[in-house]
Amino acid sequence: MLGVDGLNLIISIADSGIIDAAVHDLMGRSQVMMMSENRGVRSSVKTHLRRWRIGVKSRVTKVCETERFQKELALYQEVIHWDEAKFFESIHEVVQKLEWHSAFYMQARRLLEKNKGVNNPMFPHYFCDQWYQTLSEAVRKAQVTELEASKEKVLKDLYQRMETMKSMDKVSESGDEKSIGRLWDMASAKLSKTDIKVMKRHAEFLKKHQALQEIAEKLGRMASQVEDPDLNLTPIEELKMVEEKSDEATDDIVGIHPSDDLNRLLPNETMFLAYPELEVIFYKHLADKRLMNYRMEGKSRTLRKVKSSKPSHQKVEIDKGPFIVCVDASGSMSGFPEQCAKAIAYALMQIALADDRDCYVVLFSTELITYELTKQDGLREAGDFLTYSFHGGTDLEPVMIKSVELMYSSRYKNADLVVVSDFIAPKQPKEIVQQVELLKRKSNRFHAVCLSKYGNPELISMFDHCWSYHPTLVGRLVKTW
Repeated sequence: MLGVDGLNLIISIADSGIIDAAVHDLMGRSQVMMMSENRGVRSSVKTHLRRWRIGVKSRVTKVCETERFQKELALYQEVIHWDEAKFFESIHEVVQKLEWHSAFYMQARRLLEKNKGVNNPMFPHYFCDQWYQTLSEAVRKAQVTELEASKEKVLKDLYQRMETMKSMDKVSESGDEKSIGRLWDMASAKLSKTDIKVMKRHAEFLKKHQALQEIAEKLGRMASQVEDPDLNLTPIEELKMVEEKSDEATDDIVGIHPSDDLNRLLPNETMFLAYPELEVIFYKHLADKRLMNYRMEGKSRTLRKVKSSKPSHQKVEIDKGPFIVCVDASGSMSGFPEQCAKAIAYALMQIALADDRDCYVVLFSTELITYELTKQDGLREAGDFLTYSFHGGTDLEPVMIKSVELMYSSRYKNADLVVVSDFIAPKQPKEIVQQVELLKRKSNRFHAVCLSKYGNPELISMFDHCWSYHPTLVGRLVKTW
């Protein structure tokens, strides 16, 4: 063997500490430190960089898998296993193959020129060693280049996510690490400056109109105030005498079967024992479990631990269901009511993120448009929703039918349906009202936020709770019931 094994070239630079240094450099950037002062955000940044570290380690080690390096590495692997005679015979052809893709080509030519006509036994080893050093340095530079490119990309992604999270003050300030981590994942969707500007405008609108924020916060607390006996149960284990069917119990004779149980032997089987010449047949049947036995059946009683539930006097932790926010997008809602409706939906989205809940917005007028605000690219959908212009007429029936269908699935258990409208519309058909009443018994809640003093009382009466916010110059919050 003339040189170092080429497999040593495929060495992860992570072991040299360069990737760890890159991670520390990213965390040490003043912008990152300043923007990650919040404990939850800082935890999300660290988790993000930990994932990046694993991914970039894989990418830089794959630098050797490019066609350029694979050709040269295969050639190097071949040469280092030659003997000296083979080396001096074929080395000029090898150098020609390096001409277009190897950084070692020019150096290899100079080495051959200096050693021309001299079969020095040390030269092949020296040649392969220099080749290895050059190839190793080329791999290292390619890995560092890949690392730096990935580093710039992740830094840009960090800034973009943090800028997005700044527009979600409520979650990033009051949410726990889990909810902030969820928002961090959602912030991967690149938002336009217009989207961020719109979100900030609605956040400022909520600060000016605290009554709307109060409505959203009260709606968020409703799921924790459920008084459902089926939910307020504590699992327990207790010892009980359990009856089970058993073949060992001898309560009843239910038939016959071949076996070797002498206690349940049919009388005619003993006839073989009456004659010495037939006795061997009896014992053969016994060994083969072919003696006819009575089949017995009965119930055995065993003391066992049985799991059950009993009402608990302690308050249990209830899984909060999603928000379904149905927003009236008719022309009568344009202007200030439209701003109020969008602001409430925006506030509920932030509360849903803070409580690890899903949030769906359904715009209804003459058609239905659905947005899922808490999915992976939900912030982009939130931007689309907040920039949508209201127009058309009010048609509440289709959105109620769709919402009722959704709430019958297990995913919507303990859900909150919030209808934001001026409620200038006829009352709902009897069938829908009956379905709503059935869903109320399954711990689902129905809320109305009325943005007009001319709302239809008969229509509003089917909801559990109603808040009226009349967008006058003074602006007031009145809880009807």
